[in-house]
Amino acid sequence: MGDVIWATVRATRAWLDQANGADRHELTCRILKVTEEAGEAAGAWIGLTGQNPRKGVTHDLDDVAGELADVALTALVAIESLGLDAHGVLAARADRVRARLAARPDWSRGVPAAGTAAAGGIVEDGEGGVAADGGAYATAAVDVTEATRPRDARRR
Repeated sequence: MGDVIWATVRATRAWLDQANGADRHELTCRILKVTEEAGEAAGAWIGLTGQNPRKGVTHDLDDVAGELADVALTALVAIESLGLDAHGVLAARADRVRARLAARPDWSRGVPAAGTAAAGGIVEDGEGGVAADGGAYATAAVDVTEATRPRDARRR
């Protein structure tokens, strides 16, 4: 993640601290805000799939992605609000996931080694991909065809 993201996370935390303080109640609200944002992401997905027959299709994939990004940013602000370094916490968690994947031969294809440029930045080439250090990695494309098909068509 770029420096702009981390600067935005820190600035948001500072703004919230100044506006609302940083007592236990406020920290609880910031953590609960992650759940609120997750609900908005779920709502966008429901809107993309047309699950609600009264409303039909109301969202697109960009809406879903934007709401998921809000979840991620809100979680990072909550971590910073706990007095922790969100970048460090996220990197440590990514290392744990990377180690778990690397330990599984059936899952390890394309998992960048810890400490490599690929672990922190991947450049997509549209096919399998090329990691920032030149190594290959696998991409996983999401097929939303079924999810975006009108509900009646899915039942057939």
